[in-house]
Amino acid sequence: MAMSTGTATPAAPSGPPTQRISDVITSFRPSRRFRPTAPSTSITSLDFDDTGELAIVARDDDTLQIYNCKEGKHAKELKSQKYGVHLARFSHHAQSIIYASTKVDDTIRYLSTHDNSYIRYFRGHKDTVTSIALCPSSDTFLSCSKDDTVRIWDLASNNYQGMLKLHKPYLATYDPSATVIAIASPQTHAVLLYDIRNYDKPPFATFDLQELEQRFLGSQGGDWTKMEFTNDGKSLVISTTGVGHFVLDAFSGEIVHFCYRKSGHSGRPAPGASVVGHGSGTPNGTSPAAGQGDVCTTPDGQFLIGGSGEDGLLVWPIAKPSAPNHLLEPTETLPGGGKAAVVGYNPRTNLLATADKDLLLWQPDPDLMM
Repeated sequence: MAMSTGTATPAAPSGPPTQRISDVITSFRPSRRFRPTAPSTSITSLDFDDTGELAIVARDDDTLQIYNCKEGKHAKELKSQKYGVHLARFSHHAQSIIYASTKVDDTIRYLSTHDNSYIRYFRGHKDTVTSIALCPSSDTFLSCSKDDTVRIWDLASNNYQGMLKLHKPYLATYDPSATVIAIASPQTHAVLLYDIRNYDKPPFATFDLQELEQRFLGSQGGDWTKMEFTNDGKSLVISTTGVGHFVLDAFSGEIVHFCYRKSGHSGRPAPGASVVGHGSGTPNGTSPAAGQGDVCTTPDGQFLIGGSGEDGLLVWPIAKPSAPNHLLEPTETLPGGGKAAVVGYNPRTNLLATADKDLLLWQPDPDLMM
C-alpha cells in the first residue's frame, strides 16, 4: 500500500461496467495508494474524465496529478506554482481541464494537459471561486465565487455568457438533463432552481432548509460542502460538515433521507468558509486544506458514499423508502485507507477514489463478493 506517485504497479482490472453496484458495494477495499513526496501536502479536489480512464487531483502544493485508472498508474504531473490550483475539472475532452486559481487572482484557467499550455483564461470573478460545475451535455460551465456571483461560461469564449448576483451563492450544479441549474446559498439556508434557458428570470423553485438544519444538525450545525443531483435526476444531495447529509426530492425539495454519521467530518472547511489554501498544506497547523465535500453518489443513484470522519467509508442506501423520521443510518462501513476528505466514484466502472494527503483507488475484492 505504501506506493509513491510514480511507482505504483498496475491494478487488477476493475469489475465490468455491467456489474451491478449493489452486488459489489460491500466488497470495495483500497487497492492502490499514491503518496506525495512532501507529507504536508493535501489533495483538495478530484475528478474523472468522461471515459472513466483518467482521474485528476489538485493538491495544495500547486500541482495537478493525473492518474490512469485502468492501469492503476500515475500518468502526469502539471505545475501551477504561480497561480495555485483548486477545483480541477476535466472538460468533455480528456486532454483539457479547467481549474480555479488560489493565488495572484481569481481567474479560472483552461489548460491543455497534453503540452501544459493555457488555452484560455476566464476572467471576471473578484474573489475566491468556491465551485465549478461542467454542463453534462455541452462545453458550458458554472462558477460560483465569494464575490456573490454565479457565472455561466462557454469554453469557446473568454467572456462569461451570463451572470447572477446573489447572496453568498457558494455551490452550483446542473441536473443530469442539463436543463436546470441548482444554486445553493448556505448562509440563507436556500437552494434556488433555475431553468437554464431563463436563468435571468426568478428561480422556478426555492428550497428552504433552515428548519431541516435545526432539526437534524442541532445546535452544532454544519456548513454545506457539496451539492449533487443523482444521475436519475430524482434526488438532490447536500453534504455538510455536521453529523450527516441531506437527500432531498429534487422536484419538491422535501426531505427524503438524512444520512447520519456519528464520527463527524473530514476537517476540511466548506466552500466560502475560509480562504482557499495559499501554498502547501498546513505548515503551521492552523489553516486546513480546502476541499470539495467528502461524499459522492453512485452512478446508479442507489447509494451515497462518504467519509466517516475517521478511517474508511460509509455507505447509505438512498434509493430505499424514506423512514418516518427520515433518518438513514449507514448500512456498510468500508474499512481501510485512513480519512477520506475527498470522495469520487468512477463514472464508467466500479472504482472508487478517496483522498486526504494520499490518493487511494478502491476496487471490489473478489474474495469478499457474494
